[in-house]
Amino acid sequence: MEKVQESVGVGEERGSKESMKLLFVEMGVGYDQHGQDITKAAMKACRDAISSNSIPAFRIGSLPGVRSDAMKLIVKLAVPRRVQHLLDIEKVKSVFPYGVILDVEVDDGGMICSSGVFLEAMGDENLDCYVVNCAVYVGY
Repeated sequence: MEKVQESVGVGEERGSKESMKLLFVEMGVGYDQHGQDITKAAMKACRDAISSNSIPAFRIGSLPGVRSDAMKLIVKLAVPRRVQHLLDIEKVKSVFPYGVILDVEVDDGGMICSSGVFLEAMGDENLDCYVVNCAVYVGY
C-alpha cells in the first residue's frame, strides 16, 4: 500500500502536507460530446467514479475512532494537455458531497476525438469530444 500512496501524491514526497490511510480507489470516465467543455467532462468522470458506491465504513463505530468527517480524498485526472489550462478545478471539487480533498492532480491523458456531429444549438465550436479519466483515492 505504501507505493500506491506515494504514487497518488500522499505524503511529503509529492507535496501533500497530510498522510492518508488508503481504503479504496474508484475510477471513472467522463466526456463532453457537445460544447467542448473540459470541466464538464472532468466532472462527469468524477461522478462516474463515485456514483455507484456507498461507504458505510465511515459510520460511527465501523472503523474504530474514524468518523465521516475524517474522510480524505485525492483526485487524479487524466486530461488532454492542450485543454488542461481550461479546467476549472474548483468546479470539479464541487462534485464531491463530503470529505476533505487533499489534492487534485492533473496528468496528461484522456482524449480528444471527433463526436461525428456538429450541433451549433448545443454550443459546438467544432466536432471535438473531450474525454477525461479519473481515479478517486479514498481514505482517512
